[in-house]
Parts: sequence; structure tokens; C-alpha cells
Amino acid sequence: MIRIDRKALTVRIRLHGTPAETAAALAAIAQVLHIQQVSRPYPDRRSPMFQRIYLDATPRKDARR
Repeated sequence: MIRIDRKALTVRIRLHGTPAETAAALAAIAQVLHIQQVSRPYPDRRSPMFQRIYLDATPRKDARR
């Protein structure tokens, strides 16, 4: 059996939407994952009203399954 150190698990997430949508999604994700790093907003190439934000996150110790 392989043991996995949960502290070593990092997930990279890309959020895409309006500034309000990405802020709401970030707040919701922060309830479940520990956010390690958040990038600056990058404008969408096709539609200037949308942006992309990149996150690095790890599982919270207190997160329910």
C-alpha cells in the first residue's frame, strides 16, 4: 500500500469569468482548499470582460469529505 502525504498534494486551478465571478469562485474554493498562491488577473484573449486567475491550493485538514 502506498502512503500519500496530504501536505505534498497541490492542485493547480484556473478560474475563468468576469471579475465578480472569479472572486466568488475563489471565495467558495477557499472554503474547501487552502489557497497557497493566487496569480494576478490575466485578460481574456477573446473577450476583454473576462479574466483568468491561476491558483495553487492544497487540501484543508478540516475539510469534510
